Amino acid sequence: MSLIEKLSFRRAYEPGAVESALRDRQRGPALAPGQKILVLACDHPARGALGAGSDPLAMASREEVLRRCQQIMAHPGVGGFLGTADLVEDLALLGSLEGKYVWGSMNRGGLAGASFEMDDRFTGYDAQGVAEAGLDGGKMLLRVNYEDAGSARTIEHCARAVTELGRLQLNAMVEPFISRWQDGQIVNDLSPDAVIKSIAIAQGLGPSTAHTWLKLPAVDEMDRVMEATTLPSLILGGAVSQDVEGTYKRWQETLQLPNVVGLVIGRSLLFPPDGDVDGAVNRLVEML
Repeated sequence: MSLIEKLSFRRAYEPGAVESALRDRQRGPALAPGQKILVLACDHPARGALGAGSDPLAMASREEVLRRCQQIMAHPGVGGFLGTADLVEDLALLGSLEGKYVWGSMNRGGLAGASFEMDDRFTGYDAQGVAEAGLDGGKMLLRVNYEDAGSARTIEHCARAVTELGRLQLNAMVEPFISRWQDGQIVNDLSPDAVIKSIAIAQGLGPSTAHTWLKLPAVDEMDRVMEATTLPSLILGGAVSQDVEGTYKRWQETLQLPNVVGLVIGRSLLFPPDGDVDGAVNRLVEML
């Protein structure tokens, strides 16, 4: 039986199973001092971003995406998952989130390539939904474009989400970028100075940052970049890179910094250039 057949049957005829699977799920253990965590991210499809590497529809098959997520989450060294409700619920029904941390993806309304992309509405989880699903926190994308007024609404809504999550004592994972329009597409500025500026903006959101973490790209001069914050930070994978060794080297170096608590990897883990998912997972776990 395919995963689609199995899951669609339960969703159609046993909808209460979703709530039960989330309610009965074993939560992740408390992080030990100095422990690093590897988190699988799979919230790209909800923003209409289905590509990985050279394949623009790599994530179009939910059967394939779920199979790869299952494969990765089965590794004992993978500590968490980040996704929208559809994927969180499917994986909960499959038992793939037992003993793992789970973050719900919150703002997916800034659809990739849309004219309104900078007005990144919260169309996924809200803080109350994160709490009701028994998740550990919520993740939000904060792209700041100084030439697009849509960014103002996004900043406001991210600040509200940080506030609401904090009041529920849930983790707020903020992923900031300084962005701009270029040839009709949004491009993130990955220069060290721009990342430092994005950190300054993100860590100022809300009345308290007691429960706030950052999700940051690994760029040049990461030792200088990470001097910009005291907030615990996870390093993201970004687009699939053909320079595999260079990417791993940069992640390895960044993990040595004291405020970096782990990695959040998505397409680079789900669709590694050599196709060896198990190999990619094993290498990252060893790195941690």
